Amino acid sequence: MKLRPFLMERWQSVYEHQVACNLSESGVHPMSLRELLAINDGTVETRLERLLDTDLGYSQGNGSIELRERIAAIYPGAELDSVLVTHGGAEANFLATLRLLESGDEVVIMLPNYMQIHGLVPTWGGSITPWNLVEKNGWEADLGELERLVTDKTKLILITNPNNPTGRCFDSPFLDRLTAIAGKVGAWVLADEIYRGAEVDGNETPSVWGRYERVLVTSGLSKAYGLPGLRAGWVVSPDIDFINTLWSYHDYSSICSSPLTMALAAFALEPKNRSVILERTRGIIRGNLPIIDNWASRRPDRFSYRPPDAGAILYLRYHHAIGSTELAEKIRTEEGTLVVPGDHFGMESFLRLGFGSNEIELRDALQRVEKVLDGLSPQ
Repeated sequence: MKLRPFLMERWQSVYEHQVACNLSESGVHPMSLRELLAINDGTVETRLERLLDTDLGYSQGNGSIELRERIAAIYPGAELDSVLVTHGGAEANFLATLRLLESGDEVVIMLPNYMQIHGLVPTWGGSITPWNLVEKNGWEADLGELERLVTDKTKLILITNPNNPTGRCFDSPFLDRLTAIAGKVGAWVLADEIYRGAEVDGNETPSVWGRYERVLVTSGLSKAYGLPGLRAGWVVSPDIDFINTLWSYHDYSSICSSPLTMALAAFALEPKNRSVILERTRGIIRGNLPIIDNWASRRPDRFSYRPPDAGAILYLRYHHAIGSTELAEKIRTEEGTLVVPGDHFGMESFLRLGFGSNEIELRDALQRVEKVLDGLSPQ
């Protein structure tokens, strides 16, 4: 068994701590431990004292009861045993596809997308059927096209909602029809909802949860919560037997999460704290989106794009005769700024720019990108 290289993750891992400006991150500036413990006018010292008494042993493998209760509360009707806590959303996706897919299975994948599962499907012996979002229609998903793509061999339909890298959100009628299409052939639906809660307008994106019995929802605290360093993720399904099987797979991977992660994640997901954290994220996005939007909109000869519904990400089509990795490499080496090339999403002539940093850093980074673009000839 051989895994495909995960281009974007390796690109970020190698360079994100070596550049002056990082526009490759798709979340907002992370919270510090002090900032987290201080939310809702809390006394940091008191809350820290409680953490200092945490035993650093093995935690419960499927997640502490407190944390699973907090996660289940996000999904109406979910039971405690509907939830498996994982080492970030990435492990949730890994375990779900490892358990679900067998040789010969077909997987319909919404594209563009975070390419983790796209890279895993061939490893598990499956085949990929692309379901392309329609750029000219503002990254609309054509459900009529999905109906034509799904066959009796389709085992899984993968969506990311809100979408990475486009920031497009999909509503309840869309999800209802999508699950109805899946139900006709008994396919599973895996919805990666890790950006849910990071909406520009403050209205939380509908979840696929509760619409179909063969649903898997994966998520975590990395993107909408600004807590990627906790490595707290989860997978939720109404099929408790499936979740129990995933737990047995989890025994072979990370075994359990850190008890400190469990405690801090449960604290973050206490309803009042969760509201404060998500509003912090939305505030950063609402404050920075006009900056990057104005920067890009003043350059129609260089860019075409649709502003995101959610997430601190702008997916730009650029109008220059240069490959996306070559362009990203020029921006990195010449101006010390990291962006994500479109070919990391299987698409050329695109860049993904993250705008979740502070305003000063964002403006500096955009000036650096523009300096490189000034040296290029348009198509």
